[in-house]
Amino acid sequence: MALYFLDASALVKLYVWESGSDEIRSVMDSETGHRFAILSISSVELRSAVRRRERTGYLGDVPPEILLARFDSHLNGGRFMRLPVDDALLSLAVALVDRYPLKASDAMQLAGCVTLRAASVEAPVFAASDYQLLRAAEGEGLAVFDPAGR
Repeated sequence: MALYFLDASALVKLYVWESGSDEIRSVMDSETGHRFAILSISSVELRSAVRRRERTGYLGDVPPEILLARFDSHLNGGRFMRLPVDDALLSLAVALVDRYPLKASDAMQLAGCVTLRAASVEAPVFAASDYQLLRAAEGEGLAVFDPAGR
C-alpha cells in the first residue's frame, strides 16, 4: 500500500485514454489499497485537458460530461485527498522554479508533493508523465512513477 501524489499529467490518464492510462488505472484499482492525493488546482488542469481534447477531436468516444462526472465522483467520494494551495506552497513553488527548469504549473504540483511529504508519515510517490518534472522530483528526493514508462 502506497501514497501517490498525482500530477495533472498522471491524473488525466485516469479519465482520457492515452499512453500510460492502463498503468495508472491499475495502480488506482481499489483492491490495491493505495491512497491518492492531488493539488486543488488539478481540478482546473483536468477540466482544461478534457475540454482541449474535446475541441480538437482527440477525446475519444466517451462524452466529456461523463469523464468530468467520473472525476467529480472520485473527488467528492473521497478517492482523492485534495491539498490546498496556500502561501507556503507558492513560496516553495517559486524556489523550485529557481532550482529546476519547470513550468509554473509543474512547480506548483511538485511543491504540493513536497508539502505532502513534510506533513505525512508516509513518503508519497510522485506520479507524472513529464521528463523534466520527474527529474526535478528526483532532485527533491522523491520516489517517482511515470505511468507512460518513458
